Formats: sequence, structure tokens, C-alpha cells
Amino acid sequence: MIDTKVKLPREETIDYNIKTAWHAIARMYNAEAVKYGITTSIGYILLNIDDEEGTPATKIAPLFGLEARSITRTLKKMEEDGLIVRKQDDLDRRYVRICLTPKGREKKEVARRVVRQFNFSVRERVPAEKLQVFFEVIRMVMQVVDEFSLQSS
Repeated sequence: MIDTKVKLPREETIDYNIKTAWHAIARMYNAEAVKYGITTSIGYILLNIDDEEGTPATKIAPLFGLEARSITRTLKKMEEDGLIVRKQDDLDRRYVRICLTPKGREKKEVARRVVRQFNFSVRERVPAEKLQVFFEVIRMVMQVVDEFSLQSS
């Protein structure tokens, strides 16, 4: 049994390390994104929009673990910037699909290239077996988060 009263230095806590790593990655992505007139959030949304069919507006926010209203402002900005268009779904007119414009496809390709470069750089430095363990650990952490969330509900 783990003694939950033992004080750990923050550098040894799981959440601190995940958060600081994510913030460093986000800063790096933002520094690249700004060169192309977008943000990390816009880049991630672009990466998750289907090139051919578009993506239902209601499906985008859950990909990031967010509520739909959380990305409304970003989608509006993307539409104003000419990156996306909203189209009614052909099968069900109640649904709206977010579709890429040619400019949106161009920016998506930039985002894809940056993400691939980063992943390639990490994979060059971190042995495959260590990455496999990393992914296993992250999946386990996510399971703990899910269980913890269920207990708190």
C-alpha cells in the first residue's frame, strides 16, 4: 500500500512530468504554428478534419476531450480565416460538417509536417523498446484517470 501522506518532490509526480512535457511540446508547436499564421489548436483541428468528407462539427471537440461549445470560437475564427467551411450533411440536414478549404488543406499539411518532424526526432533518440514502454505507461495512466473520474462522479 502506498502512503499517500508522503510528500514527493514535484519533479517526481506523474502529473507534473506529463504537464511540463506537454507545455514544452505545445510551446514548440505554437512557435512553429505562428510562422504560418495558425495556432496549435487550429493545427490539431485541421489534422482531425477528413480531407474528403469533412468531419461532423459535433465530433471534433470530443477528439480533444472537450465539449462542443469549447471550440466554437476557434471554428468561427478558422471559418473567418478561410481555413474551413461549414456544410450541411447530405444525409441528415440537421448535422453540419466542417470541411477544409484549399487554404485549410495547405495549413493542414504544414501541421502534419511539423508533427511528423517532431515524432521522427523523438523516435531517432528514444529506442523503440522504451517508446513501447512509454505508450504502455501512458495507457495505464489514462485508465487510472478514467477510474478516478468514475469514483469522483
